[in-house]
Amino acid sequence: MSDASPTEHFEHMEHAEHAASSGDSFLSIVSVTIAILAVLAASVGSLETVETAATINAKNDAVLLQNKATDAWNFFQAKSLKKNMYTIAANAGSGPVADFQKKAKYYGNGEKELQDKSLSLEHQTEAKLVLSEKHEHRHHILTISSTLLHVAIAIATLSIIMRGARWPWYSSLAIAAGGVLGAVFAYL
Repeated sequence: MSDASPTEHFEHMEHAEHAASSGDSFLSIVSVTIAILAVLAASVGSLETVETAATINAKNDAVLLQNKATDAWNFFQAKSLKKNMYTIAANAGSGPVADFQKKAKYYGNGEKELQDKSLSLEHQTEAKLVLSEKHEHRHHILTISSTLLHVAIAIATLSIIMRGARWPWYSSLAIAAGGVLGAVFAYL
């Protein structure tokens, strides 16, 4: 996420306002450029925050689903163990064989459904982890894009401070283009 101060843009805007009132048309263009770049930087910063939250939410969902899968597998194994114990007891032929067979059948009911539910939860967990990685990747790209846009604002401000030097403005446009392209690339 951006470490920029919430008032940092005001400083750049003060330079832009001063330049706009100077009557130099180039400095007015630079001022407008700074304002546009500030809006772009704020927008990309917001998208970066959204992707951070989406990463965290997807990871939390994955953890919850993994816990549910673990619980389902544990229940499946407990029922399977009981079924097998009663089957062994029934096959041993001692004691109430009919009761043992009945209980073995009872614990064997729903085994396939429990196994399918456990596998489904595991697949859902994997899907959430993949989604989390996708959001995290976007976050990293948007962080770089936001940084480039902030650097472009600072460099464009140099045009004003240097009373109309054009090279900082051209440089800022090139850097800003990289920031915007990066932000677009994050969603492709």
